[in-house]
Amino acid sequence: MLISPAYAQAAGGGAGFDIMSLLPLVLIFVVFYFLLIRPQQKKAKEHREMLSKIRRKDKIVTNGGLMGTVSKVGEGDDILKLEIAEGVVVEVRRGMVAEVVSRSEPVND
Repeated sequence: MLISPAYAQAAGGGAGFDIMSLLPLVLIFVVFYFLLIRPQQKKAKEHREMLSKIRRKDKIVTNGGLMGTVSKVGEGDDILKLEIAEGVVVEVRRGMVAEVVSRSEPVND
């Protein structure tokens, strides 16, 4: 016979669960949390606060690029009335506001 059978050597001693094999995965998750997830959550929280503080006479920019002055804000309402030119008023969803350019002075009642 020209080919001799090859026999695999017996395995060392059954490799069990090794906690060190999980260390790279845990390290990757920690890096993702501090570099990606946490800053995104912080930015989303600041945006929600900015949306809740929109008042009448604030100048805002929408996600679509419209820039105007808020003419009416409902307390529980999700719709803002935005005056983009004199006599031209459009309705904008509160969530579509990208930023507040300038704030109006607070009203003292």
